[in-house]
Amino acid sequence: DMFINWGFLAVIIIFQPEIRGLLERIGKTNTFTKITTLLSNEKEKLVDEVYRAVLVLSEERVGALISIEQTQSMQDFIKTGIPINSIVSKELLSSIFMTTTPLHDGAVIIQGDKIACASAYFPPTNLDLPSRYGARHRAALGISEISDALTIVVSEETSTISIAEKGKIFSVDEKQLKDYLRRVILNDEIEIR
Repeated sequence: DMFINWGFLAVIIIFQPEIRGLLERIGKTNTFTKITTLLSNEKEKLVDEVYRAVLVLSEERVGALISIEQTQSMQDFIKTGIPINSIVSKELLSSIFMTTTPLHDGAVIIQGDKIACASAYFPPTNLDLPSRYGARHRAALGISEISDALTIVVSEETSTISIAEKGKIFSVDEKQLKDYLRRVILNDEIEIR
C-alpha cells in the first residue's frame, strides 16, 4: 500500500527533467502554424523563392543558415534576432547573407511566407563533428535536435548545400534540395535519397 502511494510521487521526482521536456515540446507544438495555413500557390512560391536563393548563395559561395518553422514554435529564437517581417524573396534572402551586411551572421527564420527575423542565434550541437563542419552546420544541427524546423545550410568554404533534420545533417544537390522542399512544405510524396 505504501509503495503504491509513494511510488507515483517517486517516479515523478526521478523523471522530472524528462517529463518537463515532454510537456514543453507539447506546449510549443501547434498543428495550425503559419505554414499550414498557407494556400497551395503561396507554398509553391515559398519553395521557389527559397530554392532560387539557396542556389544563388551556393554559386557565389556565400554562407547561409535558413530555418523554416514547421509545427513547433520558434518564437524564442526569433527574439534573439533582428525582426524583418517581410515576404520571402530570392533577392532579400541573398542580400541578407552578403558579408557586407550586418545581418549576415546568424540564421534567418521563416514563418509561413514571411521572413520573421535575421541574425538569430541557435544553440550549437554538443555532438563531436568532423572539422569540415563549421559554426553554421553546428547551429543547424543544434536547432534540428530541439525543433522540427526545416533547416538549410550553405557552406561558405565548399559551397555545398546541407539539410539538418531530426538531429542529422546531410548534403544535397540541386534536385534533392528541390525535392526536399516540395516534400516538407507542399507534402509531395517524393522519396529523397
